[in-house]
Amino acid sequence: MSPSNKQWNHHPDLPIPVSPILDWPPRPMAWLRWIARYWLAISSVLIELLLAWAVYAWLTPSWEAMKTLSFDWAAQIWLRNLITLALVAGGLHLWFYTFSAQGKQLKFDHRDLARDNGTYSFRNQVLDNMFWSLASGVTFWSAYEALYFWGAANGYAPQINLASNPVWFVLWIVFVPIWASFHFYWVHRLLHWPPLYRLAHSLHHRNVNIGPWTGLSMHPIEHALYFTSLAIHFVVPSSPIHVLFHFYNLGLNPAVSHSGFEAVVSGDKRRMAAGDFFHQLHHKFFECNYGTAEMPWDVIFGSFHDGSDTATQETRARKKRMYAGVPPRPQRPAIRNHDRD
Repeated sequence: MSPSNKQWNHHPDLPIPVSPILDWPPRPMAWLRWIARYWLAISSVLIELLLAWAVYAWLTPSWEAMKTLSFDWAAQIWLRNLITLALVAGGLHLWFYTFSAQGKQLKFDHRDLARDNGTYSFRNQVLDNMFWSLASGVTFWSAYEALYFWGAANGYAPQINLASNPVWFVLWIVFVPIWASFHFYWVHRLLHWPPLYRLAHSLHHRNVNIGPWTGLSMHPIEHALYFTSLAIHFVVPSSPIHVLFHFYNLGLNPAVSHSGFEAVVSGDKRRMAAGDFFHQLHHKFFECNYGTAEMPWDVIFGSFHDGSDTATQETRARKKRMYAGVPPRPQRPAIRNHDRD
């Protein structure tokens, strides 16, 4: 067990690891053990895959209808996605924050979410996050999804199925989170370019202490860039199940990874992994951990923060170099959070 870092209410053992997928010499068994944590246990990734299968089977408009772009079936997709995100993000928020079902057990940040704070729309962090997630996030998500299904229905997106290509079908399932992580890293680095950060990404970074609704709380420009990860399905043959899984990885997984708690605990047992401390460090220190722990891009490109004091010092030094000569951002109102400890 590593020494406790007093700036956190809870943290995993430090320094935190990243996926060994790119280790040299290769460590295939270590990578398989890492992957098994997602596929052989109750996890958000496994739930998203099962959800994709069910939604495609029972809640997707007919291919014949989707050959023509129509508000009717596109609105069905929008409503389905809105309800799904509300159930996931809303359910996690109820468990962790409204009902405080496990108190602050395994909560990373000791503070509660902000209220009566002029930094946020409606002076309320949760309402701010809900608004941007639902009004902008679900709309862009659903527009991209409708565009894919219209394209697939008209033969513009190459498709496979389990019967025709079982090996590639299974490999795609493993590849989706890897590709999403690769795409996210580079889009995220772009969003930290100072002009684009001030214009768009700063909205997401209002949230230093994060919660389930924070995950998809972004500026419309960021949503437009974020969901371009799905463009690969217009080039590489895939199944609509892969596409829906990809959408849920992008649209629902952030609610889990931003929950602020390491795991869901019930009856003194961890029932499901939740918050991602790797990304929690990004929200605290900003210029680090742009990607995900599933793919070690930050290690390769020198932006990895492993939770140690040394990494904090290196990140702060890098931030000073990055912002040297950049005009300062306007000062925000002082934070007033009546729920802090």
